[in-house]
Amino acid sequence: MSDHDKTPRTSSAGTRIRLPLGALSGLLAGGAALAVAESAAAAVRPQAGPVVAVGGAAIDRTPAAVKDWAIRTFGSDDKLVLQLGILAVLALFALALGALAVRHRRTGAGGVLAFGVVGAAAALGRPDSTGVTDALPSVLGAIAGAVLLYVLAGLLPAPRRTDPGERGEGWDRRRFVLAATAAAAASAGAGVLGRALSGAGGREAVASRENVTLPPPGSPAPAVPRRAQVRVEGVSPFITPNGDFYRVDTALVVPKVDATAWRLRVHGDGVAREKTLTFDDLLRRELIERDITLTCVSNEVGGPYVGNARWIGVRLADLLEECGVRPPSKGGPADQLVARSVDGMTIGSPVEEVMDGRDAMLAVGMNGEPLPFAHGFPVRMLVPGLYGYVSACKWIEDIELTTFDAYDAYWVKRDWAREAPIKTQSRIDTPKPFARPKAGTVMVAGVAWAQHRGIDKVEIRVDDGPWQEATLAAEDSRDTWRQWSFAWQATKGGHNLTVRATDRTGEVQTEKRTRTVPDGASGRHSVVVTVD
Repeated sequence: MSDHDKTPRTSSAGTRIRLPLGALSGLLAGGAALAVAESAAAAVRPQAGPVVAVGGAAIDRTPAAVKDWAIRTFGSDDKLVLQLGILAVLALFALALGALAVRHRRTGAGGVLAFGVVGAAAALGRPDSTGVTDALPSVLGAIAGAVLLYVLAGLLPAPRRTDPGERGEGWDRRRFVLAATAAAAASAGAGVLGRALSGAGGREAVASRENVTLPPPGSPAPAVPRRAQVRVEGVSPFITPNGDFYRVDTALVVPKVDATAWRLRVHGDGVAREKTLTFDDLLRRELIERDITLTCVSNEVGGPYVGNARWIGVRLADLLEECGVRPPSKGGPADQLVARSVDGMTIGSPVEEVMDGRDAMLAVGMNGEPLPFAHGFPVRMLVPGLYGYVSACKWIEDIELTTFDAYDAYWVKRDWAREAPIKTQSRIDTPKPFARPKAGTVMVAGVAWAQHRGIDKVEIRVDDGPWQEATLAAEDSRDTWRQWSFAWQATKGGHNLTVRATDRTGEVQTEKRTRTVPDGASGRHSVVVTVD
């Protein structure tokens, strides 16, 4: 006897709508499962939710080329697109399981439980997993969804009788509608509860950030030169506002860390004196303030993933020296510094560069305020001249000294280079591609960068003509980008504008085009315009 046989018999009209009602039941069950799971995750920790856990697992297993495609296509919305994709797939499976439950209630309900197992496994397998409690949200959600689907499937109209002499019992439509409505309402309530719990869980972190007063730096940044910003409309501002600063990371949920509970441990090879520091410990140290341009290795030629900000923090080399760390050039055993984030991310930086005198720091402030949560509050690491994936650990909580041979950090395991100095690059900000300027003087302008080397020259070429030197804006420091402009005497017709930069070592930006993997894109940016 199949597990649906005890449901009431119905009319042929009821039989025709069994499949759609079953699919609807599956969708309601899936929604209930997610609502319960996300509410439970809010009580445990947001990163344990099934959508975040599965999404994180998907990111971990995504090939570098696909990741780059997602960033190029969706920009900072790539995580939202991934989450919406996961929800769409879950909805399709929920519909299918609901249709299956029309005839096989136990099998359909078991399918919901199976998805709970997938979510639990993904949560337990995350690098930042805190243990078995991370599996609870997916398990509780799956149980709730399975029970609901089993109940709703039992209220569906039964198959039409083949014996014309038998009279079917009427289908209790009202019972099904009431049960489905109650399930939808309960799911909505669970969702509201989950959002409320999530908000409450982050309040302490928000309050800790609001209570931070950054001390004046012992080594303040020099004033930005008056002529560092070119007066050409359309050029990026010299200092990128916090709200416009690019964000590229793997965190589907931005960690909200309570600064009062935050700790940083420094340990590993060559560490003679381990340290554990609090946030207040950092604020009591001498702070440095510097303008530093950051660049993401996923930035394509001419791309937007580069920004310049004024950072304040603790000089990292000083802290390491206090712990007894020596760079390899001075006999130290460790050549790699592995920074770990609260979300499980690992970033591997070369110890030699961290300690060679550049302004590598543990940053606590950005553009005059405590770090925004999206950019690493309470503390993040940055090293001028290195791409972010080997230097810019957000939400940092652990520093381990080791070797490159002994350990591969997150991105190195995914075929990115171990060491990645930023390549000399330049970008045309104006005119935009396919612009239609008027004939006459047209201002071409943009930015160039070669962090920790500096920019010495920028040149423009119109079509296949000779390279012509652009006017450089004043330099703030060799760790920041440099703006430039060029007064082009534009003639009517279509034209191709190309830019190249020369850094302070004499290296000219290469014309050879490469993709971002394994150590950053190369090539020259160009735009096509039509002059009217």
